This record gives sequence, structure tokens and C-alpha cells, in this order.
Amino acid sequence: MKLILASASPRRKELLAKTGLAFDIIPAKGEENITKTIPAEVVMELSLQKAKEIADQQTEECIIIGSDTVVAKGDEIMGKPKDKADAFRMLDMISDDCHQVYTGVTIIRTGEQAEVITFAEKTDVYLYPISEEDINAYIESGDPMDKAGAYGIQGDFAVHVKGIAGDYYNVVGLPIGRVYQELKKMM
Repeated sequence: MKLILASASPRRKELLAKTGLAFDIIPAKGEENITKTIPAEVVMELSLQKAKEIADQQTEECIIIGSDTVVAKGDEIMGKPKDKADAFRMLDMISDDCHQVYTGVTIIRTGEQAEVITFAEKTDVYLYPISEEDINAYIESGDPMDKAGAYGIQGDFAVHVKGIAGDYYNVVGLPIGRVYQELKKMM
């Protein structure tokens, strides 16, 4: 059965490849409509929108994976930074503290045995104190600009991570262990 990842994220592509399953990439391009405020509900809502957009375009039976990741600190949900100042604000806010990373995943099977599964994973991330100098240097690298919460745990930012509680791959952008288990049930 054809498997489609509804994301252009190189990190999600790399993680899904770890399953050994062949898949195509068709990024969702629709406008994100957020009606929720609780982080886990937001990412589930957005992952469903992405997966449904691609599912609605298919003419043959297939399985589509949609995903969305946000970083949350308290009540504030942090997506990708708008600019360098926004990136600085986010990184300064999460420095020397704990924050949460939520990834929502929707898996849709089209066809006669149609099925939809949506879930969210949460990981707590603990950071060391980060100096203004280190924040600015990281921002100048360009790395934070396309990442929720303005950082990627798998890159140079790793030197600031004190620890995590939960799924590391969830922080990277796709809780691949849970995704693989759900796919096995569907295929």
C-alpha cells in the first residue's frame, strides 16, 4: 500500500525512513486554521488538517501521515520564529528552565477500510542557562529560523540541553516509535 508523508520537513523524512517502509512525500500546503488553545489539541488539529488535505487528493487506497510540532512554555505556544528578534525572545524564555514539545500525528487510511488515528506526544525538555552571546551566535547560524521554539535538539543547540523526559524523536519532529506501531496496525 502506498504511504505518503504530508510534510516537507527533512527531519520527518529522515525519521520515517528509519521504519524501512517506502514512502512518497507530498507536502500539505493549505492554510492552518487553529481553533484550539491547548498545545496537544492544537497539534492534533493541525496534523489532521494536513493529512486530510493530502488524503482528499488521492484516487487510490493509501496511508497518509500528517504531523505538526510546537514548543510550549506555560500557556504560550511557540511555533517557528517570525524573525531574529522573535527567535531571541523564544530562546531567552526557555533558557535555564523546562518547556514542553508537542507533536501531533494523524494517520489516515483511505479506501474501503478507511480509518483515521490522531494522537499527540509530549516531551519535557530541560535546558541549561544560555547566555545572550550564545543565543545570538545560534541565531546567526540560521538554524532556529525554520524550527518550532527556535531550536533543533539534534543540531548545534544540543549543547544547551540538560535532559529530556519523554520521546527524543518527538522533539526532533516525529515520535517514530509510536508512528511505526500505529502503521503496523493499519497495514
